[in-house]
Order: sequence, then C-alpha cells, then structure tokens
Amino acid sequence: MKKPSLCIVTPALADANNGNWQTARRWAHMLRGHYAVRLAKDWPDTHTSDDGTDILLALHARRSADSVAAWAQAHPHKPLVLALTGTDLYRDIQSDASAQRSLALAHRLIVLQELGPQVLPEPLRAKCRVVFQSSTRRQTLVKTTAHLRAVVVGHLRDEKWPQTVFEAARLIGPDEGIFIDHIGVELDPALGAAARATQHDCPHYRWLGGLPHAATRSRIQRAHVLVHPSRMEGGAHVIMEAALSGTPVLASRMDGNVGMLGAGYGGYFPPGDAAALAALLRDCRRDIAQGSGKLAVLQAQCEARAPLFEPAAEKAALLAVLNELP
Repeated sequence: MKKPSLCIVTPALADANNGNWQTARRWAHMLRGHYAVRLAKDWPDTHTSDDGTDILLALHARRSADSVAAWAQAHPHKPLVLALTGTDLYRDIQSDASAQRSLALAHRLIVLQELGPQVLPEPLRAKCRVVFQSSTRRQTLVKTTAHLRAVVVGHLRDEKWPQTVFEAARLIGPDEGIFIDHIGVELDPALGAAARATQHDCPHYRWLGGLPHAATRSRIQRAHVLVHPSRMEGGAHVIMEAALSGTPVLASRMDGNVGMLGAGYGGYFPPGDAAALAALLRDCRRDIAQGSGKLAVLQAQCEARAPLFEPAAEKAALLAVLNELP
C-alpha cells in the first residue's frame, strides 16, 4: 500500500543547527515508516501546488505563515498540522496577524510542553496536543567533587537571556570552585561582545561558541548541572538531553521550562535573577563538597521526568496526532 505523503515545513534547515531543525529532522525519521516524508523550507517546494502531498506539518506559526496560507488555499480539505515554538506561544500569536491566521487555519496544533495549551485562546485549545520532544539516553557519569562544572547551552540571542549567566559569573569569585562553560553561536553581536568581556574578566567562565551536537551532548553529560536561563521557551531540547544524561537542571521559572520539568521541581530561579542563579550554583557546589543532597534530589526529579522524553513516547504522541486528523 502506498504511504501517505507528508511534507514537514521548517524555517530552519541543517545549516541552522537549531531547535527547529533538530525537531524537523527527528520527526521525519520517526514518521518515515508510516508516511512518505520530505523536509522543505517552504510549501509549495515544487513548481506546482498539486504535488501529491497529503498532509502538511508546519513548524512555527509566523515564520511558516506563507506556507500555511498557501496550503490552506490550495487544499482547504487536506489536513494541516501546526507545531508552535516558544516565540510563537509567548510573543507572536499575541500580536502578529499572520501567526494568528496560521492558528485558525490549522486542523491540529502541537505544543512541546504541558503548559503550552494554556497560552492559546480558549476556543483553540480543543485542537491542541502536547508532544514532548525526545532524545537518546546517556550513561550518568560520576562527577568530580573537586569543583562544580556548569554548562549553558543556547545561542547568544535575547530570548535565551544569556545576560543572566554573564552577571552570575561576575558575582561568583574565581576561587569558589564553580566553572561555567557556555556553548552557543553569536547571533547578537552585543551579546557576543558581552560574552567575550565576561570571559576576559572572569577566569571561571568560558564561552566556547558553537559546537557540534555530539560534543555539546558530551559536555552536558560531564557537567554537574545544566543552566537554562531563557526568558522565552517553547520546550528546550537541552533540558530533555540533560534529564536523559542524569544531569540536573537549573532553570528560570517560566512556562516553557516549568512545562518540561514540572511545577514541583526544585531547581528554578526567577527569570533574569543573576543573584538567585549564583546562590543556586553555590548551593550545588556546597553539596558536592559536603554531600548535603540537593544535587541528588534534583537528579532524582529529572529522572522522574525522563520517561516523557523517550523517543518511543514522542513517536507515539506524534502518530496519535496524525491518526486523528480528518
């Protein structure tokens, strides 16, 4: 039997190496046993809209808005699924007309963490489904007790709020035994300059720039904690990668992070609060020196959430969305 044709539209392809691309690539791999899948930056991606595609799955309400509108006009009765990013949920759908139009046109909406549906206008929540993203498990490593190694993973852009990390690094003394590695490409020149200045002034802070995904995962696995200071987030890959590596997370208390880690998680700090982040890092450093247990509690809480981020769970949730389409 011929497989239905599915086009996944993603505004970011392989050269971007960001969350949208990782999601699109992973979903394509998961769905190929059930659908004839192709990835495209725009739809139509051929010379005609009558290209035999049965289902459109678009990532990003605003950036894929033209593709969503073109599909709805050409194939008003064919299924259209829209996956929403953090900038969609927490910025664009509040004010951008093209993003709002995408929401209205979609037959199903996908959000990537459990608080996402609450942000949508109430009439749209019935067609919204939660699909947690996934990654592979890695062995939990034994970490040194000589110092605390924290890793931050996120490109230098305002939504990731790296300023919180820069400020926290300046509040921590170089002799406190807390080392911070920061991974991410300079997307904002001002933030890149701030990272270089912090590195110059704080020997315990290193900005490593962009690294390959495998190298980044290895550093997450070897760190005592992952720090995730975002101000806007749809459901971060690095949180699930840390949880699946046995690495606890210190995260800003905002919906995208709470929707991944749960309301009762013990490793939150107020968004933008560098002093609170520095205090948490000191608590964790004290824990590995004295064995007070905070890191173990955070690790156990992350482990309890880890089954949500297994590939089999993501694949089942994604197929469930597609199987219920009209």
